[in-house]
Amino acid sequence: MIAALLITLREGLESALIVGIVLGVLRKLGRMDRSKPVWIGVAAAVVASIVAGLALNALGVAFEGRGEEIFEGAAMLLAAGVLTWMIFWMQRQGRNVQAELESDVRQAVTVGSAWALFSLAFVAVLREGIETALFLTAAAFSATPAETLVGGTLGLTIAVILGWLVFAAGKRLDVRAFFRVTSVLLILFAAGLLAHGVHELQEAALLPTLVEHVWDVNFILDENSTIGAFLQALFGYNGNPSLLEMISYVAYFVIIYVATRLSKSRQVAPVTSA
Repeated sequence: MIAALLITLREGLESALIVGIVLGVLRKLGRMDRSKPVWIGVAAAVVASIVAGLALNALGVAFEGRGEEIFEGAAMLLAAGVLTWMIFWMQRQGRNVQAELESDVRQAVTVGSAWALFSLAFVAVLREGIETALFLTAAAFSATPAETLVGGTLGLTIAVILGWLVFAAGKRLDVRAFFRVTSVLLILFAAGLLAHGVHELQEAALLPTLVEHVWDVNFILDENSTIGAFLQALFGYNGNPSLLEMISYVAYFVIIYVATRLSKSRQVAPVTSA
């Protein structure tokens, strides 16, 4: 449930911030009468995202046995990859998103294009919605449907409230701090997805096991216990992981560390050379 809450809170707040930026520009321009296409675009994107989520869920249910293991493993690996890319993309482009959106909205209002406003809202929210559908599908493999539904609904509710506080009530929210904290949690979640995906593909005999169990600490903290299941859903905890699972888990953090260092060095280099 916590994993689903974290995912929908993060993605929902991103969507709320985007919609808020668009509406904020319309308010500055005194053209709130053009907000209808924006809300229609948001509604259309939400419907399309729900359809995509249901389709992914139906596809997963359709598989059985080895096919189900392959689907779950592939979905987890894909979700881990997209999640990691999203985090780094936000770090690189997050500062420019607002300026680009504001420019696009002003241009759409200038030419009087309702379709442009609809498209802006639809594409932005749909991107977040498709990502959310994929992440929730992967998260649901480690939790019950009810837990995923409750966690996802609660996360979206909190995201809507935060978005309203930021833009409608004029409250201040340290958005950058919020995204930094959630990025760390999502990286841990992505590492767990990667290891769990490797485990599923090993079960399907698509990946070698190498060593079946590097250790077994289930007698200390059983992965099927309440705490163990919570840690498994959020961080990919496994009481008796295989060697390949451990290698993939550790390698993921090494890659994240190297990528982060390279990203920071590229940002500092222009300042140093000046």
